[in-house]
Amino acid sequence: MRHFFGLLVGLVMTAVLLFGGGWAVQEAGTGLISLPAESDSKTWIALGTMAVIGLLIGLVVAGRVSPLAAFIPSMVLLAWTVVYALDVRRAMGLIPDDPAFHEELLQAGRGMGLLLTAGVYALLGVLLFLPVLMPSRWAARVREDEEEYEESGDQGYYR
Repeated sequence: MRHFFGLLVGLVMTAVLLFGGGWAVQEAGTGLISLPAESDSKTWIALGTMAVIGLLIGLVVAGRVSPLAAFIPSMVLLAWTVVYALDVRRAMGLIPDDPAFHEELLQAGRGMGLLLTAGVYALLGVLLFLPVLMPSRWAARVREDEEEYEESGDQGYYR
């Protein structure tokens, strides 16, 4: 059950990294290009989104969640980076750019392209793959009440 929950968290984490991160980078970047005198509310929302995504990455990497929660997004990010290294046109073709899509999705797609070409997805993919290599993350947690039960079972035998 823990690994099924980890799989669901991994799928959600992948969507958050790709679409949320892409949107936030594009939104914050467009506000910084023109160098406004004051930052608007969209820039603050984008920076807050980046902070939440960073917090989620930290929880997935350092928490006691199933390693599948980190494995799914790491494989997506690393696979997309490998496709980019082998065939740039094909990798960029995976980005949503159809004018029929919602403007926010198109903006997230532009941000995804920026993160992909800058190598940020490769760095995040390696970071998220590290918990998969730790054997202690795959083992189930030992509960204290199970240990007490085993100890009390030895005391019940009389000679």
